[in-house]
Amino acid sequence: MPKIHQLIENSKVNESIARKLFEIETEVLACQSSEELLQRLLGLIQEKFQLSGISLLLAEPTPLSYLINGNLQSNWHQKNTKQISAEKLTLLHSDRKPFLTNKLQQLNDIVPRSLLKGAKSAALTPLSLEGKLFGSLLFTDKASARFHNNLGTFHLEQLAVKVSLCLSNVLIREQLEYMAHYDRLTGVANRRLMEVCINEELIRQRRYGVPFSVLFIDCNKFKAINDTYGHDCGDKVLAYVASQLQELVRENDKCFRYAGDEFVVVLASQTLPEAEQASERLCNFFVNNPMPFQNMHLPITVSCGAAASNGQQSMDEILKVADQKLYANKKTQNGMVFKL
Repeated sequence: MPKIHQLIENSKVNESIARKLFEIETEVLACQSSEELLQRLLGLIQEKFQLSGISLLLAEPTPLSYLINGNLQSNWHQKNTKQISAEKLTLLHSDRKPFLTNKLQQLNDIVPRSLLKGAKSAALTPLSLEGKLFGSLLFTDKASARFHNNLGTFHLEQLAVKVSLCLSNVLIREQLEYMAHYDRLTGVANRRLMEVCINEELIRQRRYGVPFSVLFIDCNKFKAINDTYGHDCGDKVLAYVASQLQELVRENDKCFRYAGDEFVVVLASQTLPEAEQASERLCNFFVNNPMPFQNMHLPITVSCGAAASNGQQSMDEILKVADQKLYANKKTQNGMVFKL
């Protein structure tokens, strides 16, 4: 092919790539969450460029961890994101440039093998937040000629910059929203979300007659723990109690940090006898499962009060009943006394 014809053909290819990238950018700019952005981005790239596979590799630790850990991790994240060490990620992108290869053995011990199954070539595009490398988009193809180290990376570099900027904007907004609704120390929802949750349950009960109950919980002798072992230990106790409560309640129940060492659990569709059984189960769990701390096991116990909504009370009235029962139970102690 004459040189001028080759230049024209290359120009058409570049124009087509640029148009597809513009269409992708236009769509992802409208995304309201990081998950929506990543989900739409990966889907559009795979569709428009007809890739055999696409995944997001995240450095460990990652700036995205607060969004994809524990109860906040979605099925989509579990399926489409993989953790790799920050060291391996830096090895791939030491120059902060895309890495292209059709010699996939170069990726052994770096990229999970399951992501390369059936592939003959791969491209990895680095992603950064605030100048820090945090992830890489992995594109794979069944054709060995699709990606190789002699291929230009200009369009991939453009994509990396635009995706990084979009993610940065979305994450800043999400992080502010997260901090407004979740307790930073324990990771559980805060009092603001508790009020929303209880009011929604009240509306559901009054409209459909569905019962619900609340548990008011606090840590026994918490001040003594702080005085004896220090406030760092106290923080660990709160985080331990919060994490165990979330594990112990059902999926449709909600745990909140109310204030200090006090927590509230909203039990959907539960009557008072059922709530009291749950209360006893939670208290017994902490008696039987002391917290690991500095090569020892620290005995942590909680007191709990249960109250069921009758559909007529306000949120404050329900919580007051649960709080009164908590302190009544605390006085009788039920044989659950924290001893230092």
